[in-house]
Amino acid sequence: MEQLPGLAVEKLQIFEQEGSKFSGKPHAPVEKYYEALVKGDLKKLKALIDQYYEDVNIVFEINKNELEWQVKSQAAYGLSGLWSLEYKRDLTNPLCISASHGHTACLRHLLFWRADPNAAPGGRSALHEACGKGHTNCTELLLEHKANPNLLSDEGQAPLHLCTGQDTLGCAKALVRFGALVNLPSEETQETPLHIAARHGLYDHLQLYLRYGATVDEKNSMEETALSVACREAKTVEDQESYLQVCKLLLLYEADVNTMDEEKKTPLHKACRNANHSLVQLLLQRGADVNAIDYNGAYPMSCVLQAAAFKQELKPHLTVQTLLNYGSQKIWPTAFVKVLKSCASVPEIIEILYNSYRQLPISEKWVDVIPKEDFQRHLTFYESFFAQINRVQYLQHLCRCEIRRRFGSKCHYLIPLLPVPKPLHKYLLLEPEGILL
Repeated sequence: MEQLPGLAVEKLQIFEQEGSKFSGKPHAPVEKYYEALVKGDLKKLKALIDQYYEDVNIVFEINKNELEWQVKSQAAYGLSGLWSLEYKRDLTNPLCISASHGHTACLRHLLFWRADPNAAPGGRSALHEACGKGHTNCTELLLEHKANPNLLSDEGQAPLHLCTGQDTLGCAKALVRFGALVNLPSEETQETPLHIAARHGLYDHLQLYLRYGATVDEKNSMEETALSVACREAKTVEDQESYLQVCKLLLLYEADVNTMDEEKKTPLHKACRNANHSLVQLLLQRGADVNAIDYNGAYPMSCVLQAAAFKQELKPHLTVQTLLNYGSQKIWPTAFVKVLKSCASVPEIIEILYNSYRQLPISEKWVDVIPKEDFQRHLTFYESFFAQINRVQYLQHLCRCEIRRRFGSKCHYLIPLLPVPKPLHKYLLLEPEGILL
């Protein structure tokens, strides 16, 4: 048969639906009916329904050219299951096809002919399909015809769980207006729509759900709140601003800044893992515990140091500097060599950490842990670093350490208030200069 638009179809059949079974009575011409639905050809669709398909709730069975793995029971082999490779087989119906492609006129015609808005032969209803593709007009039309806004798909997701892009905001608004539950969890991950909006950085969706009463600290199957999820997903430079605004909104609604997931990681742990300085600063300003410890014994500082070499475009030294100015515990001196090894490509971190100690005993052997290319690339800094061996610290540095000790976790707040020149503020706040004097 001729390949139909949008799908690589090898075989296409139609069945009448009787309860939950199929009678096996074929209809023709199958391809023309399917093609009219996919293309949104209302004129052809009307003609086909009048001539052949009075029942608009018929079900398509589509065999695709693509292969997928299937689990099959094999009792004869004494096994509980067996993986086999088969061609994909999908079940759908005219309403789902029209909704998926955003053909509102065809959808309206099918509903006029009493198409069941809640039928889900392939596991997802027409409303799921419309919301997943961001077709607002189709979504509103289906809801007006009594589509269930809280119907779960075979994968345990309601239509609201499928609103994962900016273009689905209209669908989300329609759903909540028609009674979609904003705290309804998905079956497998126990994620609410708030979790999903946070994961995708969807500020407007979050605002909508919170306005309709979403529980801000609801937890998913991994014990994560929406704030925790947003901090985990804020990974790139391009995403920083959108996730920052999302987190500000959640905190405005009094999200718990020190909530812990199943691994006892706080949002601050995750923001530090992403070296997201602006987000780290926001969390600390709202009372995040700078020295919280997860199940593995890691502090937020540990998280940013472990990720620094892979997050250089995000300037991870800014996060390290901020954590120290908010009272983060310093790295144990004997473990400094490990930091030197993992962060050798980011000398600003080495400088900031070194300057946070009153006196750090540097070993000549440490030079061996620095990759040669990093040493050569930052030669000026590392020469100044190893020049500190056995050198007595300057009085200026000792005064800096004493001031910071007295101010403790309030360095970030108190140091800028000191009546001294701005360059001295930067010096006291451990601003890196690219060289150790």
